[in-house]
Amino acid sequence: MDYTRREFIGMVSAAAALTGVACGAEESGGSADALAGDDPLGIRPDFPVVSEGIYLNSPYITPSPRQAIDAAQAFLEAKARDPISLGNMLGETTAARQKYAQLIGASEAEVSMLFATSDGENVVTRALDLKQGDNVVIDDLHYTTTYVLYSHLRKTRGIDLRIVKNKDGAATPEAFAELVDDRTRLISVSWISHVNGYHHDLKALADLAHAHNAYLYADSIQGTGVVMLDARATGIDFFTSGTYKWLLGGYGVAPFYVREELMDLITPDRLGGLSVANELENHEFELHSDARKHIYATLGFGSVFQLSAALDYLLKVGVENIERHTVALAHRIHQGLTDQGYRVNTPAGNRSPIVAFWHDKEVEKVKTAMEAARIKFSFREDNTQIRVGPALFNNGSEIDRFLEVTGSLA
Repeated sequence: MDYTRREFIGMVSAAAALTGVACGAEESGGSADALAGDDPLGIRPDFPVVSEGIYLNSPYITPSPRQAIDAAQAFLEAKARDPISLGNMLGETTAARQKYAQLIGASEAEVSMLFATSDGENVVTRALDLKQGDNVVIDDLHYTTTYVLYSHLRKTRGIDLRIVKNKDGAATPEAFAELVDDRTRLISVSWISHVNGYHHDLKALADLAHAHNAYLYADSIQGTGVVMLDARATGIDFFTSGTYKWLLGGYGVAPFYVREELMDLITPDRLGGLSVANELENHEFELHSDARKHIYATLGFGSVFQLSAALDYLLKVGVENIERHTVALAHRIHQGLTDQGYRVNTPAGNRSPIVAFWHDKEVEKVKTAMEAARIKFSFREDNTQIRVGPALFNNGSEIDRFLEVTGSLA
C-alpha cells in the first residue's frame, strides 16, 4: 500500500516511542530545571552527540536530533518493506518547502529544492547570462566553489571578477561599494562566512546591488537555522543552503530561494518530468511558473523527510532562541581567547556562532590536548587556525572546558 503523510508520521512517532526519544523542546525536559544552567534550551537529550564528548565542530557538520534521524530511518524502513509512493514523497517535499519558507520569512512559491548549495549559484549565473565586460563582486571570505565557478566564467565568458579583501576579518558593505559599479551584475557572499563566521549585512549589500541594477546572491549554509533571517526584509534576491549543517538535516538536498519578483528572470538550467505543471496535447508541456520549476528530477527523498522533521524541530525550538544561545556562547569563547592572548580572526561582537583563531602551537600538541578533553573542532588555513562553533545543544560548561584547554596551551 501507499503510505499517506499521516501514516508516515505515525511510523516516526512509534519509532520515537520505542527509543524513548523526546519530541521537541517541551517534551524533552522543557521544565524550569531543564531550561536552567546545563541545558538552557531544554533539548540536550534529543542529541546523541552530547554523550560522545564536547562537539564544537558544527560549522563542519552539525549533528542531527533524534527526531530527524528517526524520520530518515523510517523512510528507509518503508523503502525496504512497502515503498512510499512518488506522490507522497512529493507531498513531503511540498511540506518541507512550506516549513523552510516559514523559517526564512518567504512564501512557499519562492522556495525550490536543489541538490547542493553550489547548485543555486550555478542556476543564477546561467540565468543572468553573464557576458564579457560584466563584473561580479565577491570577497575573500567566500567558499571555494564560488572561486571555481567565477574563474571558469572569467575564462569562458570574459567576466571581470572583483574580490574584496577582508580587513581584520570583516568585509563591510563600504568595502564592497568601492568595487561595485554600473557594470556589476551580481554581488555574491557567504552570508555567514565559513572562514571565520563573519556575518555579512545582507540588507546593506542588497541595497548596494539594487542601486546599481545588480543582484545579491548568498550562500546561506552557515547561517540558515542558527541565525534569524527575514528574506523579504533584507531584500536579498537569491540564496541556497545545504541542510547538513545548522538545518540539522542530511545530504543531497538544498533549499533554493528566489525572490518572487525575479521568478521569470531565473529560468531553469535543466528540465525534467518534475518541472511539468500540466501535460498538454501533442507532447507539449506547461512548466511550473514558481520556484518548483527548478525541481526537475527525483530528489534524495530520505533527506527530504529528514529535513522536514528537522524543520519541525527548529520551528518549535525557535531560531531566535537558538541564535541568542549560540551567539552568546561564541562571544564567551571570543572573550576567553582574547584574555588568553590568542589572536582571533573573528570580529568582536560578531553575530554568528563561529569563532576562528590562530593558535601558533605545534599541531600535534593541540590535537593531543583536544582529544584528551574529547573536544571536536576543525583546523583551518593549513592548520594555522582553529575554528569552533557552538550549536544549540552545547552549554556553558563545555565552553569553559574548551577554554581550560586553550588556556593550558597558551
